Amino acid sequence: MGAPTGSLGRIALDAMGGDLGPSEVVAAAQLALSDSRLGCDLTLVGQPAILEPLLQQQGLSSHPRLSLHPASEVITMEDKPIQALRRKKDSSMARAIELIKTGDVGAVVSCGNTGALMAGGTLRLRTLDGIDRPALAAIIPRENGFFILIDAGANPEAEPRHLAHNALLGSHYARLILGVAHPRVGLLSVGTEEGKGNALTKATHEILKRADAEGILNYVGPTEGFQAFTDHCDVAVCDGFVGNLLLKSWESLAKFFKATLEKELKANPLRLTGAALSRGAFKALKARMNPDVYGGAPLLGLRGNVLKAHGSSNRHALHAAIIAADKVIRADFLAQVSRDTTPLNSLIEACPDAPAATGETPPAA
Repeated sequence: MGAPTGSLGRIALDAMGGDLGPSEVVAAAQLALSDSRLGCDLTLVGQPAILEPLLQQQGLSSHPRLSLHPASEVITMEDKPIQALRRKKDSSMARAIELIKTGDVGAVVSCGNTGALMAGGTLRLRTLDGIDRPALAAIIPRENGFFILIDAGANPEAEPRHLAHNALLGSHYARLILGVAHPRVGLLSVGTEEGKGNALTKATHEILKRADAEGILNYVGPTEGFQAFTDHCDVAVCDGFVGNLLLKSWESLAKFFKATLEKELKANPLRLTGAALSRGAFKALKARMNPDVYGGAPLLGLRGNVLKAHGSSNRHALHAAIIAADKVIRADFLAQVSRDTTPLNSLIEACPDAPAATGETPPAA
């Protein structure tokens, strides 16, 4: 991948969103600009009076690859998404999304209000031709690597064609971010046998089988929840309701096991000795479970690249999200997806139980 030229070779950072404030976003920009992997330039979007002193502290005031785009308002975590977008048209998030719309940047990274980012991205950018709805793609550790969970919460209700689109989007993203040449796609269900699952998973299963036969996807079949965390698939497909439950459950379990392990290891001197001897193993485990590795969950399927970082993202997580955005731009991710959308939709329409496309993008929650 070569370094892009022009406005599309630029990433906009919503500098005012997130729990840790603009200082962490500016620090992330400094890390990214020092990273040899970064091929794109950066634009910080936010309030100049706050950002300019921070840029000076980081030595970035006159950096040739960094610019500042003013925005006077901030969408908070407490704001209701649609209302915030209507009332705060000069917010850093709205202005960052507008920069994609106008073609001034190729991607946006934000750790602000999730609902507002999804609503703004969906309503302002719209979906790619042939893709009905966008989907959130989360990267989760599993045995021997990571897998893409899609949809992680953008659309709680879905139809078979939407899950088929999720499979296509997730497969392309796994190829790019995880470096897997032929990503294995699994459909989350309650069993692996034919006929198991609800009406949604059964109909989707038939579509994905045909997509596999046509070489559009590498479908490995219905996948139970426990299999997602083994070396079974690289992409786990589901609706946003199931995906968000799985994601939040995994995050909660990871914290539970961490706290329980620390408590038990400190229970007596013998265990403390064992913990000291196992320090290397625990350090490696912590690194595997660290969400900062990939940083952001992209909202895939839009006419623009939008990456959502966790609200509590630190500079290292945001740095990782910036590098992911850079990869998406330089690989021309949107064009890759578009090439496979038409044959997949032709296959979907040929399936007897597949509902017709609506041609409309629903408002985000």
